[in-house]
Amino acid sequence: MQTLLDVIIPVFLVIGFGYVAVWRNLFTAEGVDGLMRFTQHFAIPCLLFQAIAKIDLGSSFDPALLGSFYAGASLCFIAGFFGARLFFGRDWEDCVAIGFCCLFSNSVLLGLPIMERAYGPDALTGNFAIVSLHSPFCYGLGITAMEIVRNRGQSVLVMLRSVARAMFSNALVLAIGLGFIVNLSGFAVPGVVDDALSLVARAALPAALFALGGVLVQYRPEGDGRTIAMVCVIALVLHPALVWLFGSAQNLPTDGFRSGVLTAAMAPGVNAYIFANMYGRAKRVAASSVLIATGVSVITVWLWLMALN
Repeated sequence: MQTLLDVIIPVFLVIGFGYVAVWRNLFTAEGVDGLMRFTQHFAIPCLLFQAIAKIDLGSSFDPALLGSFYAGASLCFIAGFFGARLFFGRDWEDCVAIGFCCLFSNSVLLGLPIMERAYGPDALTGNFAIVSLHSPFCYGLGITAMEIVRNRGQSVLVMLRSVARAMFSNALVLAIGLGFIVNLSGFAVPGVVDDALSLVARAALPAALFALGGVLVQYRPEGDGRTIAMVCVIALVLHPALVWLFGSAQNLPTDGFRSGVLTAAMAPGVNAYIFANMYGRAKRVAASSVLIATGVSVITVWLWLMALN
């Protein structure tokens, strides 16, 4: 329990700094918007590019692990999408953003350190395999669904053009694609360029968390409590339960099984808000779900850890 608190409380403190700074007028709402744009268009793309360019793609890409994790993630997206529509009457565009919250686990900021502290650095191989595909898969699914509902009634060709335009104008997706190109080609990024990227990348996570705290001042969970509760249940309970079921059915090795279940048990990541902010849909639900689910995950992740041991 103390290990989880040591990992999660610093995250809350950074979010809290951002919240208090904006709440006490020490940092403007416009500044928060600019900081979020910086993380979304520059810092996080640099982080993702470096991570994927350097990861060993040839080791431990277990189809059973990736299939179990992403089949569970896809079902959670569907559950959040239709749950938001059937139970809460949200617009289709809001449903996509809410489904994305249920889809996108915090695989890096929480998943990696919790797995490492629980089982050691040698147990992270499966986590890195999941992380390398996480953003391309989740953004690909989310953007495709959003462009389909935004262009409903149009021809298939128009929809495909809209999806392609949205995908290839997204800085995160482009950074991931470039990372794969560099990795697979064997091209070595010049040291001076890599150092510059590292400087920007190091700012990504703390800046995004600080900005998220400032955003929460603007988007309190008033009137969205039941929707946020649905997101928390799907993200923290349903997703890891599905990965447990699929992984058990395929006899996943212990390390891969733990990596899949624990990564699925993480709260929605800050990218859930970034996606909602990108389209201007369900931003209050996304921001509050990230904060509340991260808090609740102190207990739920502890319970999943006990079940895995």
